[in-house]
Amino acid sequence: MKSFRDRNRDNRPRQPAKPGSSQSRLRETASAARSEPHHRQEAKPAPRPLIRRDGPLPAERLPLILEVAPNADYALLDSGAGEKLEQYGPYRIVRPEGQAIWQRALPAKEWERADAIFTGDTDEEGIGRWRFPKTPLGETWPMKHDGIDYLGRFTSFRHVGVFPEQASHWDHMAGLIAAARRPVKVLNLFGYTGLASLVAARAGAEVTHVDASKKAIGWARENQEMAGLSDKPIRWIVEDAVKFAEREERRGSRYDIVLFDPPAYGRGPKGEVWQLFEDLPALTDLCRSILTPKPLAVVLTAYSIRASFFAIHALMRDTFAGMGGTVESGELIIREKSAGRALSTSLFSRWVA
Repeated sequence: MKSFRDRNRDNRPRQPAKPGSSQSRLRETASAARSEPHHRQEAKPAPRPLIRRDGPLPAERLPLILEVAPNADYALLDSGAGEKLEQYGPYRIVRPEGQAIWQRALPAKEWERADAIFTGDTDEEGIGRWRFPKTPLGETWPMKHDGIDYLGRFTSFRHVGVFPEQASHWDHMAGLIAAARRPVKVLNLFGYTGLASLVAARAGAEVTHVDASKKAIGWARENQEMAGLSDKPIRWIVEDAVKFAEREERRGSRYDIVLFDPPAYGRGPKGEVWQLFEDLPALTDLCRSILTPKPLAVVLTAYSIRASFFAIHALMRDTFAGMGGTVESGELIIREKSAGRALSTSLFSRWVA
């Protein structure tokens, strides 16, 4: 359910979508969708009836700032002047970063050592190109996250296949799975290239991974093989996230942990339209409805939306009224290596039993 069109209707300089944002991720899967068979847009079904839940609201913890520090696999080396300098395994990469409105801390010679630079030259669909100042590099290269091997990839949409700030959620989820000491089922909606699914599977969970892009699912399968986790129980589903969750509700399928990382705007494989503020309440309600009797957590991440985390915090507390537990909300940040500044990447809210 990922495509996005960002039109510039005047002569002002075009602001590129933030790497890691819903907009820029939508563009990547939109390209894949254009290469797949075209489907006529389906009529939008009647909205899910929503009634405010009875019962006391869950406890709350906010603001919670979840931080990723530089490590051997990934580091935010420096940022400023609308760009960021990152280290992904063996490669030093420069990409646009709209939130980096401060000045760079490292000297120019450090930035000039980059192996790959995303030019930021974009057309109407947001497609740009990579420049390799030293040696032309292949499309993919081997990467690691906490001992899990996967493929980095230079895409035409700024991305490289991993969103490092999510590591805080992955570690938290792996801890819940290990502490449960029982079989755990995880549903990963809008799963993209599968790092969260691989972390959950390695921790011992049975995972269902859903994404509307065949290209993203293919990449995720490659990552599973590269990680040596082919024997782990992961179902790879190419499907509209909302439709899949609705079917799971009807079929009585239930999950202990649900992860969902919806875009601000998107289209499913059959033309289904997604608008975050219109459709998020119903999807959040659906996520509650497909939980097991003894669930562990529901984790919502929201990229590049014009809202405070208080908005999704209130939605999650209302949705999980009567369930007990705690709703924790705040921001995901990456700590910069050069000057120690924090780069905020997204908002999140998670209910923990």
